[in-house]
Amino acid sequence: MLPSYLLSLREGIEAALIVGIVLGAVRQMRRTELILAVWAGTLAAVALSILGGVLLTILGLSFEGAGEQIFEGVTMLLAAALLTWMIFWMSRTARTLKSDLEADVHKAAFGTGKRAVFFVAFLAILREGIELALFLTASVFATDTLQTLIGATLGLGTSILLGWSMFAAIIRLDLRRFFQVTGFLLILFAAGLVAHGVHEFNEVGWIPAVIEHVWDVNAIVDENSTFGLLLKALFGYNGNPSLTEMLAYAAYFAAVFLGLRLANKPKPVTSNASL
Repeated sequence: MLPSYLLSLREGIEAALIVGIVLGAVRQMRRTELILAVWAGTLAAVALSILGGVLLTILGLSFEGAGEQIFEGVTMLLAAALLTWMIFWMSRTARTLKSDLEADVHKAAFGTGKRAVFFVAFLAILREGIELALFLTASVFATDTLQTLIGATLGLGTSILLGWSMFAAIIRLDLRRFFQVTGFLLILFAAGLVAHGVHEFNEVGWIPAVIEHVWDVNAIVDENSTFGLLLKALFGYNGNPSLTEMLAYAAYFAAVFLGLRLANKPKPVTSNASL
C-alpha cells in the first residue's frame, strides 16, 4: 500500500501543480472563458489514464504460467525505466516548470484559443496519468490489487488537499527540494522493480540466475511476513535472491546515483578574456 500511496502522492501533486499553474496563467491573462477548456482537458486525461490502467491490469491478470511471468517482468522493467526518466526529468525541470507551462499557455491562448489550451492541459496531465497507471500496474503484481487501490486512493486524496493548499503559495514553493526527497525513495522503489523483473526472467529462463540463492535470510525476515511484504513492496526485498537479481539491483542503484550526480554537477564557467 505504501508504494502506491507514495507514487500516487507524487504524481497527484505534480498534476495538481500543473492544473494550478495553467489556471493561474489563464486568470493572469483575464481569459476566464478558457478555464472550462483547462478542466475539460484535465478530466479527459484522467479518464483516459484510468482506462489505460484498467486495461493494463486486466491484460496482465489474463496471462498464466510463463506468459504471466514474462508480462510481469516486462511491466516491472518498463515501469522502472519510466520512473527513472521521470526522476531525471523532474531533477532538471523543477525550477523552470512554472515558467515553461505559463509560456505554453500564453502561446496557446493567443493562438487557437480553447482548443490549444485544452491540449496543453490534456497532454501535461495525460503524461502523469499514464506514468501512474503503469506504476500501479507494476504495484499490483508486487503486492495485490486491494492494497494498491487503497494506497492510490489515499495518495491522490492527499495530493488534492495539498494541491489546494499550495495553490496560493505556488511561486514560493521549492519544487526542486520536494522532488529530491521523494525522488530518493522512488529510486529505491525502482531498483526493487528492476530486481523483481529480473527475478521473473530468472523463473522463465530468459536470464540465468548464475547462483540461484546468494543467501537465505528468510529465517530472520520472512519475505512472506507482514514486514517482509512491506520491504518487498517498497524496495523489492527477496529473502533468497539470485546473483543476477543482486547485480541488477546494485547496478541500477549505482547507475542512477552516478547519473544524477553528473546531471546536477554545475557546469564550469568559461570566460573569453580579450587580450
